Amino acid sequence: MPRAQIKDEKTYQALRREGASKEKAARIANDSGGSRSATGRKGGKAGTYEDRSKEDLYREAKKVGIDGRSRMTKSELIDALRHH
Repeated sequence: MPRAQIKDEKTYQALRREGASKEKAARIANDSGGSRSATGRKGGKAGTYEDRSKEDLYREAKKVGIDGRSRMTKSELIDALRHH
């Protein structure tokens, strides 16, 4: 049964069968401008954690509430942020 919020039900269903989340499948199926394959690849422009200073990583860890951050090395902060 077609849903009003999904513009291209066939594409939506195909993406869901391939394992895409409901949100991602809906975003791609509803994209009216540009390439649909490019829509699925949208993402942030942030660099890698390794390119950031220890102070930047500490501030990010504080923002997300990682305990023990003041005693962590840069590599430990990176690991904690990646697995948070």
